[in-house]
Amino acid sequence: MTQEFRKILLDGYPILTEKVGDRLVAKDGRSVAIEDAIHLPPVEPTKIIAVHLNYHSRVDEFITKLPPAPTYFHKPLSAMNTHKADVVRPERCKYLNYEGEIAIVIGKHCKNITPEEAGEYIAGYTVANDYGLHDFRDTDAGSMLRVKGSDTLCPIGPGLVTGWDFKNKMIRTYVNGKVVQEDNTDNMEWDMHYLVADIARTITLLPGDVLLSGTPANSRPVYPGDICEVEVEGLGKLTNRIVTGPTPVSDKCGAQPTETEEVISTAMGGDWEHRGRRAATGEGAKHYKSKVEK
Repeated sequence: MTQEFRKILLDGYPILTEKVGDRLVAKDGRSVAIEDAIHLPPVEPTKIIAVHLNYHSRVDEFITKLPPAPTYFHKPLSAMNTHKADVVRPERCKYLNYEGEIAIVIGKHCKNITPEEAGEYIAGYTVANDYGLHDFRDTDAGSMLRVKGSDTLCPIGPGLVTGWDFKNKMIRTYVNGKVVQEDNTDNMEWDMHYLVADIARTITLLPGDVLLSGTPANSRPVYPGDICEVEVEGLGKLTNRIVTGPTPVSDKCGAQPTETEEVISTAMGGDWEHRGRRAATGEGAKHYKSKVEK
């Protein structure tokens, strides 16, 4: 049996509530209609870790091969966002891509476990959108720091669902009501338990920590004014609006947003005009050359 818990602002205070029908109910009996609630992130992680490639559709789209084992990157906590909040595309940037995902939430201190034991350490699951600001891919392709870690680029929610079975579940992303990503969790190379056990070999996972489990094919740019939603069977729907940032990315220091073939080819995925005929050029391309034999 599944249960869903959402953290909201209630009378000005952050309160944990349980979803009961179309209302959110606090332990003291106070309740609010879901549509009227101001949502907060449902968990408080000490770290957010994301896997690079996992869905076979995404691998096929990029005409590459999966590595022998998962590879990961880290998103700072300042990137965390929530259901119905705005996602910022900074001025001077053009290539902000959605990536609908499922987030694994750790429930207790986790280190040196097997995949068979991992379920005991998972508190539940929620929906995530692992946005990527590909304008910085040439300089941050290895670390993904600004690409995936810029402010607001990790909305999760609306709630934490316990007792959910991740097998054979549909995940869909919508932009302005149109389905743009669609896949099934059975098409992941590494399941949720494997990912948790893999990370916990060398990194201690603590209650509330979040692992993002990968996105299907067809990640594409979104634009200010777009409404982006990620829906996972049994976990609900995460909704965000894309807005323009209040200040442009400064040109007084640091690497600047670029629009190289590497940036465009990654942002446009299978829609890139040269996809399959040659590798993209640019500083970031050396990190992502195709591994498919001629």
